[in-house]
Amino acid sequence: MPLFPPGAAVTIVIDGRPLRAYSRAYVANGRVFAPVDPLLTRLAERLWFDGNTLVVQRDSRRIRVPIPGGPAAALDGAYIAAGPALHQLGIAVRYDGPTHRLLVRAGERESVASPTPFNAAAPTVVPAPVFTPSPPVTPRPVWTGSPMPRRTPLPFPPPPERLF
Repeated sequence: MPLFPPGAAVTIVIDGRPLRAYSRAYVANGRVFAPVDPLLTRLAERLWFDGNTLVVQRDSRRIRVPIPGGPAAALDGAYIAAGPALHQLGIAVRYDGPTHRLLVRAGERESVASPTPFNAAAPTVVPAPVFTPSPPVTPRPVWTGSPMPRRTPLPFPPPPERLF
């Protein structure tokens, strides 16, 4: 890929949010070329290398992307034709020419969200008692036989000058 790609810079929007990237996507020969990292790393479930080929998996679909230079040059400067790759992964893609935006609709994935603040007016469920039986009593051990010798040392008697 050229160091300074031709064409206008393209903003990638995934589910309404712009994708933050140091390397910008661009249009060349009627295709949108986007950096592999963060586009595929954000949308894929799994990524791994098979020789000089990056294998990308999302759900049950897989694509293979040849990376010149292999894993050493992996994701830093690699670009991919975004439309065909994302279509093969089952992701809807549309390019908006006048605004230079690539609109990606990946669908909702499970995400971790912070809990909502406490609302005293919200309906609540009355807690139900939980029956927990008390544990059985452990029988006390009974010692029989001859006593064991003392294992702690006895202190030495004090020196004679301290007796008085």
